[in-house]
Amino acid sequence: MEIRYWALLILLGAVWGSAFIFIKVAAPEFGAVALVQARLVIASLIFVPLLLRKKYLLLLKPIWKHSFLLAVTNNAIPFTMFSLASFGSDSNMLAILNATTAFNTMLIAYFWLSEDVSFKQLTGLIMGFVGVVILVNPDSSSTSLISAIFCLLGAACYSFSTVFIQKNSAKTNKLVLIGWSIIFSAFLMIPMTFIYPPASMPSFDAFLSVLWLGGVSTGLAFLGYVRLIEKIGAVKTSTVAYFLPIFGIIWGYIFLDEVITPSIIIGCFTILVGVFLATSKKIKKIEGQPHAT
Repeated sequence: MEIRYWALLILLGAVWGSAFIFIKVAAPEFGAVALVQARLVIASLIFVPLLLRKKYLLLLKPIWKHSFLLAVTNNAIPFTMFSLASFGSDSNMLAILNATTAFNTMLIAYFWLSEDVSFKQLTGLIMGFVGVVILVNPDSSSTSLISAIFCLLGAACYSFSTVFIQKNSAKTNKLVLIGWSIIFSAFLMIPMTFIYPPASMPSFDAFLSVLWLGGVSTGLAFLGYVRLIEKIGAVKTSTVAYFLPIFGIIWGYIFLDEVITPSIIIGCFTILVGVFLATSKKIKKIEGQPHAT
């Protein structure tokens, strides 16, 4: 693989890994629901000029129902789950638990697509479970149980979306499919935002965090993701998942002064090894979603 694509892959991991610190900064002031709404609106402003072109509108017509479903399962619900989780967890934990998407994908594909699960993959699943237990153990972690559950639910939504695309939309244009799902989800969140608006005017730092989340982590990063799939393929692009928890830990330490404890290092390492084993046999080369929040 060319150096420029390695650079883009690492950059993508760094950008998606940074999303968790900005969620941590903005969520207390915006609230989980309003944060997601603002993030999706900003991202939509990037996609709308592209997707309103005639050729993309024609591609949307046969898949709009799929895109609408993904608006719920790949955007609205998981974004909200991770935003809620940030109230009782450090940003580095959000990034690490997000990596459990790989295990959920394997399980869902096993039951839904009748995919075989090898002993190596099963070992990876067990290691992932052990890693999660290490991370959320009350004796060595400050992450609340409810926050961990929110993270795992959000990751499960990403997994469902990935397998759904493999089963129903594997050959569709990903820019159209996911781009319109972001636009649809921005509209879907409006009623909830009226019910749960920010309690007060957010600070300038909170607004900057939302701008980064929507414009960079959600909007521009996805365009880079599509570019990588076109140039190096979905399988190689999926390795970006290994960079997310690493950068999540680094950014949390640098910008939020989050403590890197031995349990975080051990738990993260165990999960990453589990992810490697669980994905060592690709599930029909699933062209998965970016499992970043």
